Amino acid sequence: MFTPVILAGGSGSRLWPLSRQAFPKQFLELDGQAQGTMFQRTIARLDGLEHGDPLVVSNERHRFVVAEQLRLAKRQSSRIILEPLARNTAPAIALAALEATRDGGDPVLLILAADHHIPDEQAFQAAVASATIHANAGRLVTFGITPTHAETGFG
Repeated sequence: MFTPVILAGGSGSRLWPLSRQAFPKQFLELDGQAQGTMFQRTIARLDGLEHGDPLVVSNERHRFVVAEQLRLAKRQSSRIILEPLARNTAPAIALAALEATRDGGDPVLLILAADHHIPDEQAFQAAVASATIHANAGRLVTFGITPTHAETGFG
């Protein structure tokens, strides 16, 4: 079992004028197929996997948007961390880790960006299930890239 951490920050500048500061791209439905927003699809991708309640890290300005997105996704979560200022990936993950371990536990965290497009959800779920085994053994697992060096630009 793992704890999903959904990083839902963003400045809303990349897809302007569709996205904007008050409503960044992860809260948009971009493909026109009525399957939900990128944020909602990130949560739905977890269906069928054994996990705890998602922990969402977002900007304080998006508090009501996040709550509404969770409601529309038919998910309840009281585990929302609101950053007063965006400080990038590493601080957001650190906040989530502190919150996830507040009760003294040491959960495996699955860090998810709320704005990724993952068309093969079955492959994603199989990769997460396999990675969970390795993470439970104390290993650090990454998806999508083969790390060759430390990269401070991405946490």
